[in-house]
Formats: sequence, C-alpha cells, structure tokens
Amino acid sequence: MAYVSEGRLPFEKASKLGHLKIIESEWVNGLIKDFETFDVSEKENYSTQIWREFDCKSAEPLKHIWVSDGSYVSVTENRKELAFVKTALMTIEQAKMATINKEYPHPILMQNIMTDSALFHATVFPLKNLKSSKGNIYNTVRHIIYDSIKQDEDGLYFETLKWIAYKKWNEQHENSPSFECPHCGKKIEDGFSFNVEVSTCPHCGNEVLLTDMIGFHLDMNDDNAPIAVASSYMLIMELLMLFTVVRLHWLNKDRHLVSETLYIKDGPMTLGRQYSKLVPLIRDFLQFAKDSNRPIHLMGCEKTGAYFEYLSIVSQFIKPKINNLMYAVLNHGYIRKEIQRAPDHVNPYGLRTNWGEKVLVVIDENTHMTLNMTTGEYRPDDCFPTDNEIIGLNRILSTLPSLVSRKYEGALYPVELVNGIASMSNYPSAKILQDFVRDTLTAVV
Repeated sequence: MAYVSEGRLPFEKASKLGHLKIIESEWVNGLIKDFETFDVSEKENYSTQIWREFDCKSAEPLKHIWVSDGSYVSVTENRKELAFVKTALMTIEQAKMATINKEYPHPILMQNIMTDSALFHATVFPLKNLKSSKGNIYNTVRHIIYDSIKQDEDGLYFETLKWIAYKKWNEQHENSPSFECPHCGKKIEDGFSFNVEVSTCPHCGNEVLLTDMIGFHLDMNDDNAPIAVASSYMLIMELLMLFTVVRLHWLNKDRHLVSETLYIKDGPMTLGRQYSKLVPLIRDFLQFAKDSNRPIHLMGCEKTGAYFEYLSIVSQFIKPKINNLMYAVLNHGYIRKEIQRAPDHVNPYGLRTNWGEKVLVVIDENTHMTLNMTTGEYRPDDCFPTDNEIIGLNRILSTLPSLVSRKYEGALYPVELVNGIASMSNYPSAKILQDFVRDTLTAVV
C-alpha cells in the first residue's frame, strides 16, 4: 500500500514497471486473450434470470406515507469530543405527492407538504476527555440514552421500545431478550420481566436500564466512547420513531389504517452485532401482522453500497415498457453467487442481522433504486425469498412511481424531504455545532 499525503509531503507514486513480469505467465496471457475475444451476452443474462415486469396500475397505491431518517456528527474542541445525533420522522399524503411536478417541483407546493408534518429527535453524547459530576463517560452515555428515549414526545418512543422488547402485540407478557450486564459483564439470561423499565442485575445487584438491553455499553469503555455509539443510536432511533407510528396505527380504531400506509426507512433494514437481538422481535411482529391479515408495508432505501453499484451496472440492460416497471426480488442464493461472489456461508445470508430483503427496481432508463422489503418469517435457504413472500410487494411497487424525484438519481421525494430535516452535513451544521461547543466550554471555564 502506498503512502498517502497530508499536504506537507508528496504521496508515494505507484510503480510503472513493477507489474511487467506478470505478463510472462501463460495463465495471464490466456486471460488477456479471452478478455479481448470472448463475447458475453450480458443483456440476455441480466433480463432473464430474475427480472419481472409489473403493471403499475394493477394494484392500488398506498394512501399514507411515513418516513424516517437520521444523521450524526462528531465535534472536537480542545481535545474534547462530542457527538450530536439527530433523527427525523415525517408524514406525506400520497395524494399530495401525486400533484408535484417531478421535473420542476413548485416550492410552495413542497412547503405545503412539509408544514406541520415532521418531528425530530436530538441528543448529544460525550466521547472523549469530558467528565460529569454524576459519573464517567461510560455511565453518562448509558443514562443519556435512557433519558433521551424516555423523555422525548412524552415517552412515546420509549413505549415503542417496550412494545417491541416485550412483544406486546401478542398480549402474552413475555420477558425482554437476554443481555450482558453493563457492570459485571455477566449475561442476564432472563432479561427484564414484562414491562419493567429499571431493574437490578441478579449477579452483581447494580442498577440496569431497559436501554442497556439494546447493548450500547458493549461499544464503550470507562473513559471514552467511539463514534459508533452515535451511529448505532441513530439507527435505533430511526427504527423506534418509525415503529412508533406503526404501533399507534396498529392500535387505532380504524383497523385498516396500518395496512394503508407505506412506512419508509432511509437505509437498509439491518442491525448488526449486539443490536441484532431486536431483529427476531421485529420479524415476529411483521409475521403476526401478516397472519392477522393486517400486513405492514415497510420499505428501506439504499443509496450506496454493493447492491446499489450492482444495480447501476445492470439497469442499463433493463428496459421497462411505458406505465410498467421492472423489479427483481433477490434470493439468498443469487446474492451469494452474483453479488457477494462468495462460497456457502456457515450462517445463511442475513440470518441474524436482516429484517428486510433486497428488491431491485427499474422504473425507466433514468430511474432505478435498491430497496429493502419485509417478509416477516425468515427461511435459511438459497431460494428465499420469493415474490409471494415479500409483504405487500404489489402495492408498494404501484406506489413508487408517484414518489420518484428527478433531483437525484433514483431518489424518492419522501426520503429527500426527511433527509433535509435530519441532515447534519459537515458544513454548515458541523461548523455551527463546533462554535456552540467552543462557546459553551469557554463559558464553563
């Protein structure tokens, strides 16, 4: 690996001659010859394997739309480091979206859509070289997480955490998942008893919080915390805010409301490492709703990554007809062979981490997107999922054309709008936060 430059000295240049010996290999020479002469019909390969045509008028579009997004930024001043996290939730009526000109959206119409339609949640974490009179960084962050979720919106998000953790939709009064004690590190096998918010560790007797069950403390030590704590908190809050709406709709007197709504999350439907303990709970609820004939229409949007890059390549060979779109539900075998290009895994793809499956969509020659959609129950085989196992696939696909934005490639208006509310870009937001931190620290001194 070459040395990089930080501006004071030049970077190391790549050798122009170091690779010449390799062409003496007969295998390499054969490869070069085949590369130049062998013709692969990529169009036929891409269009016949997995792609299906969909008539956008064949299903009823969903009437209501809710979307969540988040961002985080770290700020360093005088060797002290903080992380600011902001998440947003927004609702848009599908009928209003249909009136927007996709090429030239009128700013007044956009303003009307956004008026009184958004909520946001914000908090701040100490990461390094900060002390509190109440405790070290480790315990300060633990309690900030608990207080931030519990106090905002009069505890609505905290109630959603309890609703998920205790599977309150099935009314069986179950315990929370097991987790590691933040004090002694031993596993609390029985988790929290039903509906409990604060308890004590059966091993060491110290106080544990329901938010400790999520596992943020496993990313920290006593004196500092990585930025990963902020990014993980953002993901959890995006989920909790969106599922708060799902929960309230589920409990609404109008039993059809929850199934007439499209819930959109910016980014993939995945939770890694210790946070993945929430994945089986989410799958159980989605399957319960599916079995109750009250399907939940959930969708995630990926803007970058391996799947987005794959679609960017193959979409040029996919040509939908007018008023139709093309879609591909990627099963686990296809993902492993064609995208990951990997051998069989010990653990099936997404077994522990994913609560959504990959669906590629091409609307026209300029519009393609990488989506996540849900199945509820998970099956660990290469043929899963099929089209029929995606919850509300037809209704979600029929809703997409009215949400498309022409401002960015493959963009959706709801995601674009909520991103504008949640975003804390490097400039100017981070600069404003840095000035705020500097003024606050100066005032304290």
